[in-house]
Amino acid sequence: MEQWRDQAIVLAARSHGENGAVLSVLSEHNGRHAGYVRGAKSSKMRGILERGNLVNVDWQARTTSDLGTFNVEPIGHPAATILDDPLRLAGLVAACRICDESLPEREGHTGLFHGMQAMLQALETENWAVIYVMWEVALLKELGFSLDLQNCAGGGDNSDLAYVSPKTGKAVSRAEGEPYKDRLLPLPDFLNHSVDGGGSNEDILKGLELTGYFFQHWVFAHHTRGIPEDRLRFQERFAKTVGTVNNVEADTA
Repeated sequence: MEQWRDQAIVLAARSHGENGAVLSVLSEHNGRHAGYVRGAKSSKMRGILERGNLVNVDWQARTTSDLGTFNVEPIGHPAATILDDPLRLAGLVAACRICDESLPEREGHTGLFHGMQAMLQALETENWAVIYVMWEVALLKELGFSLDLQNCAGGGDNSDLAYVSPKTGKAVSRAEGEPYKDRLLPLPDFLNHSVDGGGSNEDILKGLELTGYFFQHWVFAHHTRGIPEDRLRFQERFAKTVGTVNNVEADTA
């Protein structure tokens, strides 16, 4: 009998049979892992298996190659505090879905687990969207697609980075990139390590477009479904929010 116990973040629960579900989690020491949960459709278990929840899981299987079963105990419910904020909730759903779709199964990602836990906790804070984008940059790195946002690819001024090459993921200074700016991706100020502080809504949207581009063209380039719909929907919601804020500011000017 194979078994282990770990703490984990719920990524998805998919109905299986009359009363069960296949649960996908990001665990601290065992990576993204799936298991069958009995009684998953009860009102008690549905609340425990909400995406983003922190849980203890006991996994058992006859062999390591089997799906196995989970016994699940709740630890925390970060989504409970943001249920009345559709945008933050969309960010939580997007993070869980993109992890579930991109991470290889049963490979350890301890650093990513703790990073995601911190990001989910930050959803309650004012600077949550900046932290979300920075978490996506870290996820890309974990998947083997590091962005170099600290040094100019063309040897230009590292203190004035303004663009990112869509081919290499490397930053480009304003002067070096000016002749090619129509072919480059804009670099948000808050991802430029020479700039401190938070980010405007416009900058955060640039950040989502930047990481979304590399998810689409690097991580999910060979997936038949492409980048997950939940991630696209979150970016669209954020874009609408930026437009709404700008319209309000124009009306009150």
